[in-house]
Amino acid sequence: MSGGKSDGLSHREREVLVLVADGQTNKEIAEMLHIAEKTVAAHRANVMQKLKLKNAADLVRYAIREGMVEL
Repeated sequence: MSGGKSDGLSHREREVLVLVADGQTNKEIAEMLHIAEKTVAAHRANVMQKLKLKNAADLVRYAIREGMVEL
């Protein structure tokens, strides 16, 4: 998992970002990471705020551009 450390994201936020970009739902991510669905939603919101992204498509584009996921 790539992505710049200068983006200000925590390790967990990066994990959630990659899983969202891979098409996983909040529920699926919560089960995979053994955390609450609300926690996934909070991480996702934090990522969007920190990176100034507006929607899930922006999250996916960012992850691809930063080499965090492949097409």
